[in-house]
Amino acid sequence: MQTFISETLQTILTKQKSFENTIFVLPSQRAGVFVKQALKETIDVGFLPTIFNIEQFIEEVSGLHKVDSIQLLFHFYAVYKKVEAEPEEFESFISWAFTVVQDFNEVDQHLINPKEIFPYLRDIQRLKNWSVKKPFEETKMVKNHFSFLEKLEVYYTEFYTFLLKKQIGYQGLIYREASKNIEAYIEKNKHKKYVFMGFNALNKSEEYLFQELLSAGNTDVYWDIDSAFLKNKHQAGTFIRKYKSEWKYYINNPIATVSSNFELEKSIEVIGASKNTTQIKYAGELINKLPNHNKTAYVLADESLLPITLNSLPKKVEAVNITMGYPLKDIPTTSLFFAIFQLFLTQEKLNKTQAAQFYYKDVLQFFKHASIQPLLIDNGTNLLDKISLKIAKDNDAFISKNQIKTFLAPLGKSVKKAISNLFNPIENSQDFINRILNLIVVLKEKAAPLEKEYLFRFYTIFSQLQTFQNEYNFLKTFKTIHQLFIQLLNTESISFKGEPLQGLQLMGMLETRVLDFENVIITSVNENILPKNSSQNTFIPFDVKIEFSLPTYREKDAIFSYHFFRLLQRAKNIYLLYNSESDTFGGGEKSRFITQLLHLKDGIKELQISPKVTTEKIELKEIEKTPEIISVLEDVAKTGFSPSTFASYLYNPYQFYVQKIVKLKEYKEVEETVASNTMGTIIHDTLDALYQPYINKFLTLENFKELFAKVDDFVTFYFKEHFHNSDLFTGKNKLIFEVSKEYVNRFLENEKQLVSKNNQLKIIATEENLETTIEIEGFDFPIKIKGQVDRIDELNGVTRIVDYKTGIVEAKNLKISDVSDIADEKYNKVIQVLLYGYMYAKSNSTPTKIESGIISFKNLKSGFLKVDFGNKDYEITPERMDVFMNSIKEIIKEIFDVSIPFTEKAHEKHSL
Repeated sequence: MQTFISETLQTILTKQKSFENTIFVLPSQRAGVFVKQALKETIDVGFLPTIFNIEQFIEEVSGLHKVDSIQLLFHFYAVYKKVEAEPEEFESFISWAFTVVQDFNEVDQHLINPKEIFPYLRDIQRLKNWSVKKPFEETKMVKNHFSFLEKLEVYYTEFYTFLLKKQIGYQGLIYREASKNIEAYIEKNKHKKYVFMGFNALNKSEEYLFQELLSAGNTDVYWDIDSAFLKNKHQAGTFIRKYKSEWKYYINNPIATVSSNFELEKSIEVIGASKNTTQIKYAGELINKLPNHNKTAYVLADESLLPITLNSLPKKVEAVNITMGYPLKDIPTTSLFFAIFQLFLTQEKLNKTQAAQFYYKDVLQFFKHASIQPLLIDNGTNLLDKISLKIAKDNDAFISKNQIKTFLAPLGKSVKKAISNLFNPIENSQDFINRILNLIVVLKEKAAPLEKEYLFRFYTIFSQLQTFQNEYNFLKTFKTIHQLFIQLLNTESISFKGEPLQGLQLMGMLETRVLDFENVIITSVNENILPKNSSQNTFIPFDVKIEFSLPTYREKDAIFSYHFFRLLQRAKNIYLLYNSESDTFGGGEKSRFITQLLHLKDGIKELQISPKVTTEKIELKEIEKTPEIISVLEDVAKTGFSPSTFASYLYNPYQFYVQKIVKLKEYKEVEETVASNTMGTIIHDTLDALYQPYINKFLTLENFKELFAKVDDFVTFYFKEHFHNSDLFTGKNKLIFEVSKEYVNRFLENEKQLVSKNNQLKIIATEENLETTIEIEGFDFPIKIKGQVDRIDELNGVTRIVDYKTGIVEAKNLKISDVSDIADEKYNKVIQVLLYGYMYAKSNSTPTKIESGIISFKNLKSGFLKVDFGNKDYEITPERMDVFMNSIKEIIKEIFDVSIPFTEKAHEKHSL
C-alpha cells in the first residue's frame, strides 16, 4: 500500500538526495517514528534529517520551554496574589484558573491582541447590565464577576511577563513568542531546509510561521488531502481550501500533495451495534478474522472504552501498541486515591476528626481496592477477609487508628508503615502528600507492568505538588488538595509507551494523523462523539469568538471531519461501528460522517448486530446423602429440629444442607441502622420484660398503666443491648427507635382494649423454651423437636400459642384446609405455630382448648391471627394434631432418605 509518507518521501527525493541540514516537522511524535522508518527503508547511505513534532519546533523557534498545568497553576496563583489586594483562597482560585489559562492559550495561539479582546469582553458585560430606566442592582457575586472580567487583561499581562522572565510558558505563549522570533530564526538558519508534512487545521500563529518560512524559499509544505474533499465544499477540505485561496505563496505555487485515493475501490461496512459492549466485542471478532495486524488501525472515537477494548482483544493479537492520551480520571488506579481522600472527607463530614475515627465503609473500600489487596497477603492468607469479619462481628461503624494497626500487625514493616500512616491525623498538606508518595513506592513493588505506568504518572503529579508546595505553600487545607486533585484529573492524561511499528495499532482519532493503514476499524462513530459535542469551558462568549476569528465548534467539527475522511482515503477494508441503542440522550444516532460517506461512496454494506444470547440449562445443585451426612443429620435430630429447620428444608433442600450439615453462615454486615431482625429482637425482649411480673396473673386495666410507663426505659435498654453502634439515637436509628416504641405502645393498647371489654386475659409464659421427642417407625433413635415460643396466654379459657412477627402477616397466610398436605413451603408459618402448639400440649398434663397463631406488628388491627382449618374453625384438636404430626414425620423420613438427594430449588427467595 502506498502511504502518504511513502508518496511524500518519493516526491522529496526527486528534489534532494541528502538530508543533511534538513528538518522535518510533523503533527505528532508518533508520525516522526514512521517517517524515520520509511527513510531508513528508502535511503541506503547518508544523513537522516532532524525530525521535530510541531510543539518541539515551536519551542526551538521561541527559545522557551513548555511547562505542565500544575506548574502553570501555582505560578498563576503567585501572580494573582500580587495583583489582587484581597485574593481568593487557592481552593476557589483553581475552580476557574484552568479555564482562564485555556482562554489565554487560545488568545495567544491565534495572535489576538490582548489589549483589544479583554476590554471588549469587559465592555460587553457592562452593556448587558446597562439600563436607561433603572440602575442595575449588583449582588456581591455579580460584583465579583465584573471585577474578574475587568482584571482579565491585568492577569494576562502580569502572568505573561512572569513566565517570560522564567523562560517558560504555556503552549499559546510559546507560539506567540515564536511568531515574534521567526524572522530572526530564519535569518540564523538560512542554510537549513524545512519540510512540513501532514498538517491540516493550523492556528493563526502556525499559519503565520508557515507563510514566513515559505516566503524565505527554504521550506516545502506537503498537505495530506484528497481531491474528493479539496475541490468541492466538503467540510474535510475546509482549512486547506482556505490556505490555498488566502496565502500569497499559493498564487504561484500548487498545493502539494493532492491524491485521488478516496475514489479507489474499498470494502466498507457500517455496523450498528446495540450497546457499547456489543460493538467492542464485534470489533474483536473482526480483528480475529484478519490474517495480519501490522497494517491495522483500531481507532476508539470514545477513548473511555479502552479498558473493555483491551479485555476484548482476541488471543491471536500478539502485539498491541496503544497510542492515545488516556484521561487520568478513567484509569483504575484513580479510584484508589479517591478512596484515600474519602476516608478523611467522610471523617470530617461525620464529625469524627477529633476522635480520629473512620467510617467503616470507607476503610473497607480502601482495603478492597485491587491495588491494595496484594499488600494484605500474609503467608498466603488475605487479611481482608479477617478485617471484614472482625468489623462485622463487632458491628463497628467507625474504625480507630489502633484498630487499623491491629489489622495490619501481621504485615511486613514497610507495608505496615505505609498503610498505617495514611490513617494518622493530617498535620499539614506536605505531610499528606508524603504519605501518598510513600504508599506509591510500596505499591509499585507488587504492581503489574500496566499499573506501574499508572502509579508512575501519579507519583509525578504528587511529587510536583510537593515541590511547589515547598516553594509557595498554597495548599493550606486537605480540601484544597482534594479540589486540586479533581481539577487535575480533568486536564491530565497518561501516554502509553509501546512499539509503534509492530502489531495492532490501538489509537485515538487524533493519533492517526499522517498515518495510513490497509485495515481500519473505528468504534463509537456516533453523533456527539465523532464529532464531539460543541460544549466548551471558556469565559469567551461565542459571538466574541466570531468577532475575533477564534475557533468555535464549527472549526472543531471540520477538524474531526478531516481526520475521519483522511483515515479512509488509502484504506482498503473499513469497518465503522456505532452504538445503535437509544439509551442515553442523543444515543443511537450514527455520526453525520457516516451519512456523508453513504452519499460519497457506493456499495457500502450496512448491517445491525445484537448481543449473542446463549441460553444455558440451569444446573441445579444436588448432594447425595452419604453415611457421613446421615451421621450429621442424626446429631441434628438429637440436638433438635426447630420449626425453622422444616421451613428451610421445604423452601430449598440444598440450602438446608448448607446451613445444617455444612454449617455455613451468611456473612454478617455492619448494622449502621437497626436492621429489621434486630428491631424484632428489641420488641420481643421488651414485651418479655414487660410481662414477666404478670406471669400466671389475669391482667387488669390498672396493670396497663404500669406497663405503659415502662415502655421507654425497656426499649432504650434493649436498643443499646442489641445494637452495638455509637450512633444509637440519630438519623434513621432515631426513627427506628421511635417506631419500636410505637409498635409496643400500640400492642399494649390493643391488649388494654381487649381487657376493657371484660375479657379474661392471663399470661402463662413468655419466650418459653419448648421441646418434645417423637418416635418414627424405622428409626432406632428418638427425634427431638424444639423451639422458643414468644408467648403463651389464656383468653377466656382458651390457651393461645402466640408468635410475634414484626413483618406483615395476613389471615390468608394461616389458612390450611388439609393438614395432611402440610409439606409445602407456603405453609411455613402454619408449621411453625402448630409445632409450638404440639410441643406445648405434650408438655402439659391438663391441656385445655388450644389455638395457635401470629400477632403481626404491621397488621395489629387484625389482632391475633389464628390458624384457620376452614370456615373459621380454629381449634387444634388431637385428631388434627395427629394428622399434622404424621405429615411432619413424613418430612423427616424424606430428610433421612438416602435415595432422595438434597436438590436445589430454582425459585426466588421468599421471606420465612
